[in-house]
Amino acid sequence: MGFARGAVALKVDSEPYDFRARARESFGRQAAMRTIGAELTRVEQGTVEIELPFDAKLTQQHGLLHAGIISAALDAAGTYAAYSVIDPDASLLTIEFKVNLLSPGRGERFLFRGEVTKPGTTIIVSDGRAYAVKPDGPAKLIASMTGTMMVVRGREGIEG
Repeated sequence: MGFARGAVALKVDSEPYDFRARARESFGRQAAMRTIGAELTRVEQGTVEIELPFDAKLTQQHGLLHAGIISAALDAAGTYAAYSVIDPDASLLTIEFKVNLLSPGRGERFLFRGEVTKPGTTIIVSDGRAYAVKPDGPAKLIASMTGTMMVVRGREGIEG
């Protein structure tokens, strides 16, 4: 992918910048992710993973993980992956995404991986994959997403 690895890989005005700490702090403020029980489990430059345990309160009428929950977690994974490639005075807003639901959301846990596809100074594109995890077999791909984020600077109420 071509991104530098390490907790202080980005430099802003010659000072190290800890994108991992920033992503974790920002994720901690996400009431939606807290409400569904999602946890940020991996933060690398250009890649983020979020995990979610199965909870019957998050299902649709057939007992499968709801498409809205899958979409929200994939959006967060892609956006936080993008957070890892922007400077600390910028923030992000999702402006578009497309989700493909590939298989029923049936598992004990779910993994949502977001990866930056195309970094940029104004627009960033990321791709995401959602997996259902069962104890008796390999993880199963259940959804994919492509998302577009707008880099925001200097806008009141939108920071970090």
